[in-house]
Amino acid sequence: MTRPSFLITIDTEGDNLWGHAPEVTTRNARYLERFQQLCERHGFKPCYLTNYEMAVDPHFQAFGRDVIARGSGEIGMHLHAWNSPPLHALTADDDRHKPYLIEYPDRVMRDKVDFMTKLLEDTFAVKMVSHRAGRWAFDERYARLLVEYGYQVDCSVTPHVDWRRTMGNPAGQGGTDYRRFPTTAYFMDPDDIARPGDSPLLQVPMTIVPKHPDWVEAVRQGVNRLRGKHKPRSMKWLRPRGGNAAEMIAVARQALDAGHDYVEFMLHSSEFMPGGSPTFRDEASIERLYADLEALFAHLEQCCTGSTLKEYRDTFVAKHGASNA
Repeated sequence: MTRPSFLITIDTEGDNLWGHAPEVTTRNARYLERFQQLCERHGFKPCYLTNYEMAVDPHFQAFGRDVIARGSGEIGMHLHAWNSPPLHALTADDDRHKPYLIEYPDRVMRDKVDFMTKLLEDTFAVKMVSHRAGRWAFDERYARLLVEYGYQVDCSVTPHVDWRRTMGNPAGQGGTDYRRFPTTAYFMDPDDIARPGDSPLLQVPMTIVPKHPDWVEAVRQGVNRLRGKHKPRSMKWLRPRGGNAAEMIAVARQALDAGHDYVEFMLHSSEFMPGGSPTFRDEASIERLYADLEALFAHLEQCCTGSTLKEYRDTFVAKHGASNA
C-alpha cells in the first residue's frame, strides 16, 4: 500500500514582507541551508516556490541549483504581482497595497507570468511545473495561463477560507473565496476552478481543517448572529505559529484519518530568519520553531513519504489516471 505524501511548500520571498520597508532585502536566503538539512535528515523534499527578488539573489541561486542537482527538492514559481517585472502601477502605492495578480489586466498578467517563468527556467535550467499564487489569489484566467506555460501543479487553494475581506487593490473585490472548493487534489476545470475538470493542471490544496466539529461551529455561528457579528469559521493550518507542534501533528492526523493521500505544510522562507517575520522575531523563537519542526517531521516520517509537488502529481496520475487534456 502506498503511503501518503508529505509535501513541504516554502513561499520563497524577501525579508519580512509583512512590514513596509522602503527596500526589499533577501538576507533570509542564507538561512535556508539549516532547514534543507533538517528535511533531508528525515527524507523529505521541500518545494521552494520562488518569487522575483529571490530568483535574482546569488545566494539563493547557488542554493537552489544545488538542491536540484542532488534531487533533494524542487524549485517552483511564486509570483508577487506588485513588484515582479514588468512593473505596472495599479494603485497609488502598490508596495503598500500589494495588489493581487488577478486584479491586473489580462495582458499584464500574461507578461508577468511569462517573465517569471523564463527567469526561473533560465536561472535553474529546469522546466517550471509547480506554482503557488501570491497572496493565495487565483482565478480561471490565472489557471489557463499556467496551463499555457506548461505548469502541471498548483497549490494556491486554501479550503474553507474566504479571502474577499483581505484587500489588494483598495478599489477591488478582495481575494478568492475558497469555501466551496475541494479539500483534496483534483485536476482543475479551467472554466470553474472550484470543480474537477479535464485540464492537465493538478490542484493540491493546502492542508487546512476546521477547528471545531460542524455542530459546535453551527452553535458558534448562531450565537454570533444573535450578537450581530460576522466571524469566519475557525481553521487550523499545517503551518508553524511558534510552540504549536502538537497542533500541527493533530492537523496532519485529522487529514490522514479522513483518507487524504497527502498532507501539505507551508511556511515563508523569511520565517527561518530571526526578525524575518512578525512571528519569529529572535534567535529563541527560531529555536522553538526548529523544535516544533523536528517533532512534526519525526512523527510524519513514520507514516508518510517525502515528495516534491511534481513527484506527488506523478503518483496521483499513476493511481487515478491523467486528465483528458
